[in-house]
Amino acid sequence: MDKSVGIIGIGIMGTAMARNLCQAGFNVVGYDPVPAACARLEDSGGRVLASPRAVAEVAPIIIMSLPKAEALSNAIGGAEGIAQAAGTGQIVVECSTLPMDIKQAAFDEMERHGKILLDCPISGTGAQAVNKDLVILGSGDKDAFERCAAVFTGMSRVQHYLGPFGRGSVMKYIANHLVTIHNVAAAEAMVLGIKAGIDPALVYDTLADSAGTSRMFQMRGPLMRDENYDAPTATIRMQLKDIAIIDAFADSLDCALPVYAAASKIYQAGAALGRREQDTAAVCAVLETMHGIDRKKLTS
Repeated sequence: MDKSVGIIGIGIMGTAMARNLCQAGFNVVGYDPVPAACARLEDSGGRVLASPRAVAEVAPIIIMSLPKAEALSNAIGGAEGIAQAAGTGQIVVECSTLPMDIKQAAFDEMERHGKILLDCPISGTGAQAVNKDLVILGSGDKDAFERCAAVFTGMSRVQHYLGPFGRGSVMKYIANHLVTIHNVAAAEAMVLGIKAGIDPALVYDTLADSAGTSRMFQMRGPLMRDENYDAPTATIRMQLKDIAIIDAFADSLDCALPVYAAASKIYQAGAALGRREQDTAAVCAVLETMHGIDRKKLTS
């Protein structure tokens, strides 16, 4: 088996996936337009190449984790994009959370050039990615998905094949709908405890293993407890990008999401309060601001 694998997009998620794949024995090659991202790949044990096209001419399987639609369009269809790479049959595993029409356009471009695009968004945070605690929501060509099994095992905990291309994105929208709500619910519970005079550490320690817990409470509760928001594994800015995508998807189905809509407003308030680049756990600080809570005064 060819042990070369490509990475396009070396942000929080891409860096963690590249490091885990290197540790699993793969020869990782990659590209990112940001020099600091390229440095992270080299620090992880990978090799930087000059373009997405160059990556696809070395690696038969390429993982793609990108921040926005334009990045996907350029990485696939640009002058130095993957579609222009020599050869056929390369598989791109597209892991980003993006609008479905953008992914479909990339799929069509790849197909025109004899290459395969899989729609495989990932459920999990950057912190989970470090420990391979990711769930792959896969869709597209089933044979191609199965050919990626060893790569998936090297970077994730669970892999679900969900059917035709696009089904993975739909499932990711649903998963992020829950994440949006559960994160704010965790923050609201923390604030209720603070308002009742209970130390945040005691709130977390008591509820983390209770019937009321959630994966978001377990993951982000310690950040809320410690007011640790400046080393993000997912930012409020990123969450707002996903919220806009989910809003549009739900609108296309005439599906009202009232609980989700209420939770979304807290992220928007976070951006307005200058917390856009902080971890999404900072919704707790937003709610504290709304309630006039100053923890320094509470402990003085």
